[in-house]
Amino acid sequence: MKFKESKFYERINEKVRCKLCEHRCIINNEEFGLCKTRKNIDGRLYTIVYGILSAIESRPIEIKPFFHYWPGSTALTFSTWSCNFKCPWCQNWTISKFFGSFKYYSPEEIVEMAIRNKDEGLCSSFQEPTLLTDWNIDLFKIGRMYGLYCCYVSNGYMTLEVLRELYEAGMDGLKIDIKGDREVYEKYCNGIDYEKIWRNVREAKRMGYHVELVNLIITNLNDDEECIREIIERGLKEADPNTPIHFTRYFPAYEFHAPPTDVKKLEFAYEIARKMGFLYPYIGNVPGHKYENTYCPNCQEPLIKRYNYRVLSYRIERNRCPKCGFEINIRGNYIKK
Repeated sequence: MKFKESKFYERINEKVRCKLCEHRCIINNEEFGLCKTRKNIDGRLYTIVYGILSAIESRPIEIKPFFHYWPGSTALTFSTWSCNFKCPWCQNWTISKFFGSFKYYSPEEIVEMAIRNKDEGLCSSFQEPTLLTDWNIDLFKIGRMYGLYCCYVSNGYMTLEVLRELYEAGMDGLKIDIKGDREVYEKYCNGIDYEKIWRNVREAKRMGYHVELVNLIITNLNDDEECIREIIERGLKEADPNTPIHFTRYFPAYEFHAPPTDVKKLEFAYEIARKMGFLYPYIGNVPGHKYENTYCPNCQEPLIKRYNYRVLSYRIERNRCPKCGFEINIRGNYIKK
């Protein structure tokens, strides 16, 4: 195990205040914060997961999902352990709710692995990547030197200081999972401050991040029209109509066992998002559905055809629709593999 002093904290006598996420835990000496990945040792805050990875895998960027960020490419995807949320429906609970092995990887090893695999990017995902930020900053600086893109698949609860430092280190892709409305966060996600997540959506856009939003629609939890409309309204307000928004199908996992989402609910959310102003709504976790494709917002020409995480055809030319010339929001080049 490799302990390293964290970049993100302040001292309060013998206690420390963690500044990694918006829980801002105040931690007594020899104790851990809420996520159990930060420990106060003699008045200094240490990360116990620096370079400690629970999974490493080369994956298509569309599986995140990122649909407008380096389409067709693959990213070396990795994670550590634990989480700062307590969602009872967690899809990756085997690594977010527990700790396993403590094998250390250096940033240089991961960059070499990505290059060897012919990946175009690096992606911190699976469990909450914010907990791996100290190491990710070091990794992304090296990755950028070798031309690799860098991104997070996150719950969006990091502090603004973390968001800025990640951007300065070379990260420019951020997918944020929106769990529901304020009530969902307060009831199911250990009292999360809902406003901080939307603040980060807004500020990430201002900093220059490519942002995509994902809402896992869960049966009888966040699938009512009022909740769906609130998410869409906030997304349009804090991001913009050009921001891709994905409505994905839930399947039972961990401690939550509601039936899988009715596809009609997803279609309803998609149609509402389009009517309210989003240019690029999507449906996810329904392989083969027509709404996992990209259409020109101006003339409805099919531009990117997908099957699940595979790009079947790509017709955007210089970020424009080949039929009407409408500019399409795409970050990075299309990579045909």
